[in-house]
Parts: sequence; C-alpha cells; structure tokens
Amino acid sequence: MASTLDYSKVKDTRYYRNIGIIAHVDAGKTTTTERILFFTGRKHKLGEVHEGTAEMDFMVQERERGITIQSAATTAFWDYANETYRINIIDTPGHVDFTAEVERSLRVLDGAIVVFDGKMGVEPQSSKVWFQAEKYLVPRLCYINKLDNVGADFYRSYESIVEHLSDLAIPISLPHGIENEFDGIIDLVRMVEIIHKDDLGKEIEVRQISPEYKEKAEQYRMKLIETVANFDDLIAEKYLTGSEISSEELEQSIRKLVIAGKIFPVMAGSSLKNKGVQAMLDNICRYLPSPHDKSFTIDDAETQTEKRYIGEVPGRDPDTQEVITRKLVEDEPFTGLVFKLAVDPHVGSLAFFRVYSGKLQAGSYTYNSSQGTRERIGRIILLHANHREEVKEVRAGDIAAIVGLKETKTGDTLCDESNKILLESIHFPDPVVKFAIEPKTKSDQEKLGEALSKLVSEDPTFKAETDPETGQVIISGMGELHLDIKIDILRRDYGIQVNVGAPQVAYRETIKKECEHRELLKKQTGGAGQYADIVMVLRPRARGEGYRFIDSIKGGVIPKEYIPAIDKGIQESMTSGPLGGYPVVDLEVEIVDGTYHEVDSNTDTFRTCAFYGIRNAIRLADPVLLEPIMKVVINVPEEHVGAVTGYLSSKRGVIKNILQRGKTKEVIAEAPLGELFGYVSDLRNLTSGTASPNMEFSHYDEVPKGLMDKVLGKGTIDNKKSV
Repeated sequence: MASTLDYSKVKDTRYYRNIGIIAHVDAGKTTTTERILFFTGRKHKLGEVHEGTAEMDFMVQERERGITIQSAATTAFWDYANETYRINIIDTPGHVDFTAEVERSLRVLDGAIVVFDGKMGVEPQSSKVWFQAEKYLVPRLCYINKLDNVGADFYRSYESIVEHLSDLAIPISLPHGIENEFDGIIDLVRMVEIIHKDDLGKEIEVRQISPEYKEKAEQYRMKLIETVANFDDLIAEKYLTGSEISSEELEQSIRKLVIAGKIFPVMAGSSLKNKGVQAMLDNICRYLPSPHDKSFTIDDAETQTEKRYIGEVPGRDPDTQEVITRKLVEDEPFTGLVFKLAVDPHVGSLAFFRVYSGKLQAGSYTYNSSQGTRERIGRIILLHANHREEVKEVRAGDIAAIVGLKETKTGDTLCDESNKILLESIHFPDPVVKFAIEPKTKSDQEKLGEALSKLVSEDPTFKAETDPETGQVIISGMGELHLDIKIDILRRDYGIQVNVGAPQVAYRETIKKECEHRELLKKQTGGAGQYADIVMVLRPRARGEGYRFIDSIKGGVIPKEYIPAIDKGIQESMTSGPLGGYPVVDLEVEIVDGTYHEVDSNTDTFRTCAFYGIRNAIRLADPVLLEPIMKVVINVPEEHVGAVTGYLSSKRGVIKNILQRGKTKEVIAEAPLGELFGYVSDLRNLTSGTASPNMEFSHYDEVPKGLMDKVLGKGTIDNKKSV
C-alpha cells in the first residue's frame, strides 16, 4: 500500500507539473511510471509489468494482458534545484482500441512524456498519440526507452522521430554504451556523464565525458545550440560571435521553446534497468510547463481562426456564447473539467476532474454548466492507481475525483454558479465494431442492464442498446480487444455470463445524387385532422461532413415555429436509413416550399411529415452503403512481406506504402473492417508469429455494389438498428 502523502506541501502552482505518459503499446509507459514512483519515494518496491505487479496496471485484465486499459492517476514529489515539485501523472493506454482514454487525458494535461521503444523507434500508435497531443497544444519531451535491449539503437530511433513526427526533435542526452553495456547517459546541456553504478539506479556518478564519447557529444551539443538559436536571439547572438553559452542560459531557452511547442527534447534511458529515470524527473521540472504556462485555443467566430491564450483558460458564457476566460489561479471563481467517469466498487461513481481556477471544498455545491444542473460535492479524493486518499479541498492545478455526482458526464464543465463558464468539451470517435450478446440465465438478464449502463457511463466510445426487432443486446466499441475487455469485466466484476455473437460492422448509409421530393401528410379522422406539406431538396455532402439543414422558406408558406420540428423529424428518421436500418450520414436537406392548414397543422404533423419524407426522398437519391475503412500497419520481417501483402489484397486491402524499419519492413495499407475480423491470428500463422499488426479507423467509403446486396441480404443483426 502506498504511503499517505502531504499534498499541501507544494503551495505554489508554479511548481506543479500535470503530465501524461503516452506511447505505442509495449514501449514501456507503465514501467517508466513505476520507476518514477520508486525514485520519488511514492512506492518502496519495484513493480514489473511482465510479472503482473505494476501498481499503475490495477485492473485484473491489465495485469493478465500486460497492457494499460484505463488512465491511472497518481501524485509524486521530486526535489530539484532546492524546490519541491508536485508531479501529477497519468499513465495512459498505448493500444489503439483505448484511444479515448488518451484523448481525454491529454485534454487536461499541461505536458507529456512520449515514450519510444529504442529498438522500434516510431510505431503506428506513437504517431497517433503524438498528433493527439498536438491537437491539445501539449508540450512534449521524448524518451527513447529500452536502450539495454539487443537491437536497440538510440540514433536510429531518433531519426525515425525526425522523419515521422517532427524535425524539431533534438537530443538533450545521449546513451553511454548500448544494449547490455548501456550504463548511463551523457547530458548535453551540462556536458557531463551520468553513470549508474548499481542495478537499482541509486548509486550514480557524475563525471567528465569519456574521451571516446567527447566528439559525438560536442557534435550533438552544437546541433542542440543551433536548433535553439533558430528561435532565441540571445543564444543566436552568442553562437554567431563564438561566445560561451552557459548551461543555465541553454536550459532557460530550452524551457521557453518547449512550452511554446517550438522544440521537442529527446532523452535516453532504460526504465526497466533504472537508468535515465532520475534525469527524466529533473527534465520534467526543468522544461515542462506549470499550469500557468499552458496554452489553450478557442475558435473565434468573427475571424474564423483559433485564438490562443496563455495562463488562462478560455470558455463561453452559457447564455450569450461570448468568449470569457479564467486565470489559472486559486483566487478566481472555480472552474473545472470532468475528463473521466468510473465506478469504484468501494465508493461508487467517481468523476475525475481537472481544476483550472479557484477552489472546491468537499461538502459544497457546484454548477454543471454543460447540463444546466446543480451538483453537491460529497467527498473529494486523490488517487494513486486504485488507492484513494481523501482531501477537504482542491485548487487550481489539481487533478482529483469527486464521489457521487448524479448528472455529470465526461466532458462536462463544473463551475461557480454565480460565475458560469462553459469550457470546450472532449470529442470522441464513433464506435466501429459491434457484438450481439445474450445473458445465459434469467438472473444474468436482470443484472445486465445496470452493469452495461455503468460501463457506458465510464467509456464514451462504448455503446449498448437493445435491438427493437430481435430483442438482442448490441454492444459497440473501437475494436475487438475493446469489446473483449468489456465482456471480461461483465464476467469478472459483475458475475454476468454472456453468450457472444460474431463481431459486426457499423455500416452507414448516404446518397449519391441530388433530388427533390414533396411529402404530403393529410388525414381526416372526424375531429381535428393532420396536415403538413413539405418540399425538400437532398444533396450529397463530402465524406465526414455530416448533416446540414437549410431553411429556404419564403413568404411564410410554412410558419417559422414549424421549422425546428421539421429538422427534428429529419434527424430522427436519419438514425435508421431505408437500405438496412443503418444511420444516414453526409447529406444536406434544404426545405424550399410547402403549405400548411390553419387548424390541422402543428409541430407534430410537420415532424411526422419530415420523418417519412426524408426516408422516401433518400430512396430517390441513389442511396448507398458505407463501410468503415481501417488503416492497417504491420511490422514484419522482409521474408514475409509477400505473404502479408497478398493476404491484405485478398481482404480488399490497398497497399499504401512499404517502409524500412531497421531490419524489418512496415507495410501500410487500408482495408475494410468487415474483412479484417480475426486478421491478427491469420497474420501470426502466415508469418510464424513474427508480424506485429496495428489497426485504427481511417474513414468511411462506399461498399461495392455486389457486396452491398450481399450485406443487405444477410438478414442478421447487421441490418437492424446500428450503433
């Protein structure tokens, strides 16, 4: 059990660091976090992922599979330059099926460590998390890990970062030795060697750089100075005049440029062997931003551009939609963002949130500006993976959890009721894979609904619904592993046994041509009748542009108060298209004409008319079926490339590129999800277990005509109500 911490010992938020550890699966994120906890004194025994003892992987499923599923949060303290720093860490999943956990964590972080496998360099999910961090303006340090492994190559991994992610990545440390001779790092800012004398990394010798490394160290320090000089006039002037640049001057400049997103320092290390982790902690304190340094953006409607803010978080007035800001200090009104919901077996529902401004006390009330409701704050707890420590108050810069909120959802803003603000929410991709599940017994049936509603509330990319025609429960998510984990949780945590159907594809429907359609609703039943008359024009939109409604009614031929009902009726109908009951996407509907009846027309008649009208109009507009296309990246030895490309071609795949990755090839392709179920097992059989596949959603594309008829003719749950 982790020891209790004095969370109040760092009072100045300039010494806070809210960071995430992000990477491709298996690059060593959780091990790195475990080492940070060990060296900061947060835990007294090292946990190993491969032994199933890592504290940050606290779910049974995580320990068994050796991957991180949930974002585990913890707090540690580190002394640097005569100051104590508070480091709030979130360890995130690397598997693409759990991308929502990464997305919502990055939304509330101030900085990130991006971990790379020293043997593999940039891997598919490395790119994904890198650009997710870019989206939220999160400053990053790069950490090339596992340099003790056979085949590890710091310089090759660094070049892959420059090639695939950013040419602004620049080493601030180099490895001393490689593979089994890796015993420390060379600090390019201070120009010293930091050598680890024991296996626990606690006995450290700082010394002059060895002669055999001197030339390379000077070469890379010059490269570092040249990169910094491109952005810093003071360093540039000293560089051009040949003046000496002190380590303090270089450090200050690097910090400024990291926070501005101008450079990305690269560090060397091996977390498993306890080498380079203390240097990383120093660099977190030196270079990553405090809450006051973080940049935020918000769309400016007038200029159609993004406006950037530093030291204050922008939001909107919930009533006027005017942009307002909060300074990131505790004497401002309270503002926080909920980035995750979870159900704890001991305390109930937990809402994880980041405090941007002000203070929040246990026992007080707060306002949820996203839902327009008031919430009572029961208990506030700080977490270390699955250990809880209760606190009375949190303030600007803190990451904590509230027990027992009733109406709050992921992405909601909590604020002071007399100073309302609405922060930008967190947006998640739609699920692409679905399973039909059936409880095995009547008692399982009774428990299933409640269990699924808890899982849905925790995970915005997981959906569950009952098919109205078959009565089957349909669960949907980001991939097969994602749904396997959910089914495993049902069995282990809730004691519910379920039968699972074959995975199904989340198809969509759309149109290919423009058409005009008139829909007339006219019924007389003795009393008041029903009348509505709508003329609509349908037009296809580009893939991914979604639905657009245009009101072009002139002269009041349809009264203004009926227009929202028409829009609502259209959107309700679009949840289940005419081809196979799949959601309709990417079309524009313009209402151009119509008539109404003084007595027999109302909002309900126009909503009903629009509901059936859009369905009939779609049938005239050359409707087609869309299927999810996945980006597939497979690392494979050269001798198996032919077998892999042949296999992908047989799955209607299109090979986009084949890259050299050290001694292996990286095959990049796009293929329909419907053809890829079970592909991991197939590839392992084809390549004698040497293939390393990764798959993520790319886009929707039209299903070929012959296959569309086959899909729609199946008569399975596939052509019932979709996700």
